[in-house]
Amino acid sequence: METFYSNGKLLITAEYLVLDGAEALALPTKFGQSLSVKAEDRPGIRWQSFNDKAELWLDVHLDYNNALLHSKNDDELITRLASILNAAKSLNPDFLKDNTGYSVQTHLDFPNNWGLGTSSTLINNVANWAKVNPYKLLALTFGGSGYDIACASNNTPITYQLSTALPIVKPVFFQPNFSKHIYFVHLNEKQNSREGISHYKSNTADKSETIQALNVITSKLIACTELKAFQTLIEAHEHIISERIKLAPVKTSRFPDFTGSIKSLGAWGGDFVMAVSENDPTDYFKNKGYHTILKYQDMIL
Repeated sequence: METFYSNGKLLITAEYLVLDGAEALALPTKFGQSLSVKAEDRPGIRWQSFNDKAELWLDVHLDYNNALLHSKNDDELITRLASILNAAKSLNPDFLKDNTGYSVQTHLDFPNNWGLGTSSTLINNVANWAKVNPYKLLALTFGGSGYDIACASNNTPITYQLSTALPIVKPVFFQPNFSKHIYFVHLNEKQNSREGISHYKSNTADKSETIQALNVITSKLIACTELKAFQTLIEAHEHIISERIKLAPVKTSRFPDFTGSIKSLGAWGGDFVMAVSENDPTDYFKNKGYHTILKYQDMIL
């Protein structure tokens, strides 16, 4: 049996603008997804997916048809799964070459509505199984900047920047001495990243000055040693993105009475936000109806 594991992710800076070459700070999480593969005598692939409670939520059999995988089920999720495996095969014709039967199981460490990378961890695991470039597999399937793929295979904070060739991924030292004041709060809804990206791309104004400003903030955040300075930087970042995408910052729209700073992570409007406060904000958010609140050290790898 072979087993592969990929880390989840949080995008701390340069959301949206990472698509146009801004340098982003991204953090791999302690939560991820595993994929185990075992050869079977039965032809085709039996695929089983388990959630964070070890409950089976997907059980499907994919058949080979002219060396490609397909399912008799027209379900969109199953069709996408088959397309991912076929895309991996297109990148490596030796993958599944002999039509060997397999039993595959995936196990998530986190609820699939958390937005920590259900898709990116799957893509990275399949890429490792198929021995193909995960960024190329991502491009053929879900698309996106690829920072999540970088987090999947890195165990330290990174900066991520698109280039004309391969993405530039740099491990960085990011361990704020005030991390006990940083919390991650789930907004009780899953944001569709593709919709957010589409909204962002509809604004075709020049982005060079915005990218330069965000790169400066990313660099300063990594080097920051003071809580107040960190808060000032993330508030400036929120203002810049707000101006670019014409949406109100999450603190303004949802938490105007919060004592501290709040920053959206990734596509605005869902998943996790980062809350920075001198005092433990747990009771504040619970009173607002948000009960998934993780401390920095419980979330970040």
